[in-house]
Amino acid sequence: MEKENQIFGIRAIIEAVNAGKEIDKVFIQTDAQGELMQELLKTLKKNSINFSYVPVEKLNRLTINNHQGAVATIAPISFVNLETLVDSVVESGKTPLFLILDQLSDARNFGAIIRTAECTGVDGIIVQKTGSAPVNGDTVKTSAGAVFNVPICKVDHIKDAIFYLQGSGIKTVAATEKTEDSLYSLNLNEPIAIIMGSEDRGINPSVLKIVDEKAKLPMFGTIGSLNVSVACGAFLYETVRQRQ
Repeated sequence: MEKENQIFGIRAIIEAVNAGKEIDKVFIQTDAQGELMQELLKTLKKNSINFSYVPVEKLNRLTINNHQGAVATIAPISFVNLETLVDSVVESGKTPLFLILDQLSDARNFGAIIRTAECTGVDGIIVQKTGSAPVNGDTVKTSAGAVFNVPICKVDHIKDAIFYLQGSGIKTVAATEKTEDSLYSLNLNEPIAIIMGSEDRGINPSVLKIVDEKAKLPMFGTIGSLNVSVACGAFLYETVRQRQ
């Protein structure tokens, strides 16, 4: 973790949140206690900031300073408002293409997807505030800097974002093996948002219930699934092919 992109110490993190800093994630010592720690937890929950409990050894690896049981990472980018982004893309007259990542958790996969998204003209990436991969040094490096070129939205709930997109005339397409429909049978030459799931669980069943379309990639080998960044690339480039 880059030292300039981290804050350590309970009070320092609380002040950073209250000052409006783009806190991406907070690591908290598993057995941490005390009134100040409770104030930190309350502040994080109030502001919907992603946090996780980790052993003190991890915090010690993140910083040699007195972390007091808490280390935060500052996002190297500013996140954009979903409504503002969607409205501006729709009003631009182009055919919108959005990408929704349903609790993708690996920063390198996130970076690889951002890189492909930038290359395929994705208008914005939507992630959930909690349970999603952080935008950290690994993300920036793996994206080859594309993270600075693609708008990223953080939302409280993926389902609310889907409803907003649908209400804006954008079809939602879930990449899932739980369907008989092939990606190549869909019409992607219209306003769409492609939804990719997490590495281990795929797309949440409650999300699958509300999407407009489901599609899968043909698989011919003995392994039943692709890396999510590879699958995402296949979906995005099929979209590009149909739109050319």
